[in-house]
Amino acid sequence: MERREFILASSGYALSALGLPDMDSITRRTKTALPGAVRVGQGEVAAVRHMVKALGDSASELGGGHARHLAVRYLTQDVAPWLEGRFTEATGRDLFAATSQLVHLAGWMAQDEGDTPELRGLAQRYYAHSFRLAAEAGDPELSATALRSLAVQCVDLGYRAEAVQLGEACVEYGRHLDNPRAVAYYEATLANAAAQDDDRRMATKHLALSETAIGKPTAAAGDSWAAHYSPGRWAHESGMILSRLGDLDAAEEHLHLALDIHGLDRRRTRAIVLADLGGVRLRQGDVDGAMATWSEFLDCADGIRSVKVQAALQDMRVRLRRYSGVPEAQELRERAARVTG
Repeated sequence: MERREFILASSGYALSALGLPDMDSITRRTKTALPGAVRVGQGEVAAVRHMVKALGDSASELGGGHARHLAVRYLTQDVAPWLEGRFTEATGRDLFAATSQLVHLAGWMAQDEGDTPELRGLAQRYYAHSFRLAAEAGDPELSATALRSLAVQCVDLGYRAEAVQLGEACVEYGRHLDNPRAVAYYEATLANAAAQDDDRRMATKHLALSETAIGKPTAAAGDSWAAHYSPGRWAHESGMILSRLGDLDAAEEHLHLALDIHGLDRRRTRAIVLADLGGVRLRQGDVDGAMATWSEFLDCADGIRSVKVQAALQDMRVRLRRYSGVPEAQELRERAARVTG
């Protein structure tokens, strides 16, 4: 399938996720379990949550290309029979919510593994299914987080109008959550989609709403990715939105904030922020600063299996071609060619 055809098909599929799920599914399942169905309790729910954390920690450190097959195997061989099992309504809702997180993680891993039509389509189907599971579980935070991932994928594919529509949907789902970090997560998503759509007014408005939310005190982090949207992650995302809007000084300040004050100690995350900071510095005309930052990026990037890291490596190599007479630039290009992932 040609890329343009894939974008058209995928954007339509993403928007179909906005259709209403079967809200009575879990109630109906508690009354119609098949004879011999496995009995499921909170122990199984805890097991799914534990595996999501373990696999998610590994992917955050080493990239989505590591161990995706383990997440999929666990989902299909262990969790799928539990979804068809015998459980109370309360356990069923917890099980669907936990499975939504696992399915979402599998989608993120597929998206981060490679930039092919097959992997993009696979990620999108996982995100849409994660949304339906979360909505049926009655969990608006997980629902909004799945819609956010669909919005981000549309941004990456260049399908801007759909990205804005999905961003608005995830903000709406999260509007009444008592979790400032989640609200900041969704508002920043809409700000990013609007910036990519060259809508400065909308982008500025929702970036400000995101900043207000991230500055509020938060309760103990929950299970969803949104609950773990840290000030460092916010600073990185905001920096790239500001870069898109042309405010490079503010963008650099936010990226420094992410790296130096809020840490971001996961290697994959830190590598991506360093790559972005190098790009911002180059656009500012600070060639030496860009090359120093990209040198740190290469130190972090080796061994990470992530399409974003690979794209950043390629972007850096291309941008350094114009400095072919600078020994430091040639050295960086040669180092980048040796990075494995």
